[in-house]
Amino acid sequence: MVWGKNVGISCGERETRTNILYRGVSVIALAVTFGLGVLPNFAEAQNYRFNTVQVEGNQRIQTSTIVAYTGIERGETVSAGQLNDAYQNILDSGVFESVDLVPQGNTLVIKVTEFPTINKINFEGNRRIKDDVLSGIIESSPRRVFVPALAEKDAAAIAAAYGAQGRLASRVTPRIIRRSDNRVDLVFEISEGDTTEVERVSFLGNQVYSDRRLRRVLETKQAGLLRTFINKDTLIEDRIDFDKQVLRDFYLSRGYVDFRVNSANAEVTRERDAVFLVVDVTEGQQFSFGDISVTSEVSEADADEFRAALRVKSGVTYSPTLVETAIERLENLALRKRIDFLRVEPRVTRNDQDLTLDVEFALTRGPRVFVERIDIEGNTTTLDRVIRQKFRTVEGDPFNPREIRRTAERIKALGFFSDSDVEVREGSSPAQVVVDVDVVEQPTGSLNLGGSYSVENGFGIAVGLTENNFLGRGQRLSFSIATATEADQYVLGFSEPHLLGRDLRLNLDLGLSESDSSFAEYDTKRVFFSPALTFKLSENTNLKVNYTWANSEMLTRTDSTTGAGPTVQNEIAQGERSTSSLGFTYTYDSRLTGLDPNAGFLVQVGAEYAGLGGDNEFLKTTTKIVAQKLAFNEEVTLRATFETGALDWQGDGFSRSIDRFVLSPQIMRGFEPGGIGPRDLSGSFDDFLGGNIYAVARFDAEFPLGLPEELGLRGGVFYDVGNLWSLGNVNGSGSTNIVGSSGSFRHAIGFSVLWTTAFGPLRFNFSKALQKEDYDKEQSFDLTLQARF
Repeated sequence: MVWGKNVGISCGERETRTNILYRGVSVIALAVTFGLGVLPNFAEAQNYRFNTVQVEGNQRIQTSTIVAYTGIERGETVSAGQLNDAYQNILDSGVFESVDLVPQGNTLVIKVTEFPTINKINFEGNRRIKDDVLSGIIESSPRRVFVPALAEKDAAAIAAAYGAQGRLASRVTPRIIRRSDNRVDLVFEISEGDTTEVERVSFLGNQVYSDRRLRRVLETKQAGLLRTFINKDTLIEDRIDFDKQVLRDFYLSRGYVDFRVNSANAEVTRERDAVFLVVDVTEGQQFSFGDISVTSEVSEADADEFRAALRVKSGVTYSPTLVETAIERLENLALRKRIDFLRVEPRVTRNDQDLTLDVEFALTRGPRVFVERIDIEGNTTTLDRVIRQKFRTVEGDPFNPREIRRTAERIKALGFFSDSDVEVREGSSPAQVVVDVDVVEQPTGSLNLGGSYSVENGFGIAVGLTENNFLGRGQRLSFSIATATEADQYVLGFSEPHLLGRDLRLNLDLGLSESDSSFAEYDTKRVFFSPALTFKLSENTNLKVNYTWANSEMLTRTDSTTGAGPTVQNEIAQGERSTSSLGFTYTYDSRLTGLDPNAGFLVQVGAEYAGLGGDNEFLKTTTKIVAQKLAFNEEVTLRATFETGALDWQGDGFSRSIDRFVLSPQIMRGFEPGGIGPRDLSGSFDDFLGGNIYAVARFDAEFPLGLPEELGLRGGVFYDVGNLWSLGNVNGSGSTNIVGSSGSFRHAIGFSVLWTTAFGPLRFNFSKALQKEDYDKEQSFDLTLQARF
């Protein structure tokens, strides 16, 4: 006997059929008794008066309780309908397997068979979900009455738990084993089945963006070659609901305000082992910002001053995120001007003719409501102050609903809690509110294992231990080991994100690194300690100030066949040298928060001065600029990168190769590590020396290859041009032929194959140098892999 979809219920087929037959016979017998037992007088056949009620068959349920179920009083006249209602009331109590009402003159005999009690509950056939987890899902429990309807509900709940893992073909069959003393063992027989794959994801109604582009947005993926290692190609209903929302956010951020998901249907394949997910959408038209204006209904707020603070411009593609950012900017300005209870209300006017949206930011006076108290519950490990640091509002401040919503998002972003809820309720008076924060903590420590490969360092393994909520203080403590064929690094790190209770991040790094590179005729060893402070300057910019103490040494390679040239030998002879430096890095990044979701910029400017003690004295500056844009309906990624650096060596000492810039294939493709720049070619030696100045420009285009997307393969082409030159303050005594000091720009082109695997991104670069020096070391193939498992 099967109850419900994918849920089989069997309590002993023979027993179940017997019970049904028995109930049917009882009802018929009752009807015959009512209808024929008193046939001579029809009027009297409709009414009964019982002076005595007898109950037979009850073991656990008291007789008085069963009589109370009937609702019949002794000596009371009752009709046949009332007697039938009494029968139904007893049956509906849910504790009797069968019920029979037999009138015998002035005596009503109630014959009952009680449901058995559950002796124990077992689960059979479950491997993916453990017994203790399943026990927490079901409502049936030992020493309680067995109720078939509840067993059916429990089986459905177990099947739903498997369905949440994508095992839609799972079946759960409850069975009972009769024991003595009217007891049963309840056994849930589970057939877990296989996971249901999403064989293909397709879209209907999309005109602007291709299926390939939209599939990259979704969390649900098509089944691929490496599906054994990932679960994102498993059909999970909650994930589909999430995909609908991210798809809507994708279109809204690009100005398609009328976008909607009409349906997302999963069609089962003929073999019933996979599904086709078909998403039907309506894109609508793309809208841009029209007139942007600010009006003020608050006397202290000058509309023109607030309008000048906006960064949104007419003609920019409309995005709700930009509107929210503008509102936050205006409200922050009001706080700086000490204008309390100011609310910004966006009033949007739609212009279908020119596909624009006029936005009027109305400055209004909100209700005078204050935050009375912030209550935090559920944090057994995390300190209250860690959560309160995410509030921009404290007790006694004016209440701002928008700020509370943003606070809830910041608390979730901590990653310390599996669930967090921020609610507002009325306080001790209507003019005050209490903010309730309820969190559920989750483990915050992690063990990370990773692997990598590069032509420069060979194969490597990385092991990391991290605690992101150290002692419940929201601090991060980590220890990482990265060992490669030709480089090792050990780093102990500590991070405090809110130093002194402010939005100021403190990082402390202590580490040891060693290299044994086949591209150099020397080994290196470096011990370093580096504290740093990072603080935000604006929405897209931050400034990092750091101090570094390092002790570094160049060592003679014992496995070298040729040995190092005279210049490198002079550098090795310097022995250990210490560096004490102070530096800063300014970063501007609009790639995630810019006005255009398809374009963005990254600008990094850094400077480091060494000479605050130590052996070395120098000034080093670096600059990096990245411009990126998605083109051709976001199918192609265009990227341009420019990097430059300059080293001004000061003091009386000589610089070393490890102090100067050395270009790797990640900076200048087409050449070995240290493949371009000044070199010592004295005699038979060939040592790269690095340079004091470098400039590199890289241009990339990445695009689909037209292969099935589940393969995760994309193609790319690139063009690099760069130079490394200048060699001052070098101890070249004994060297007879140092070349490349003036330098020349090298040019290289190539194509790439990018493979997004379950282990990590894999990149193959095939390159050809178009212009180079005779002494340069060309590299036509480069492979990089970064994996975490």
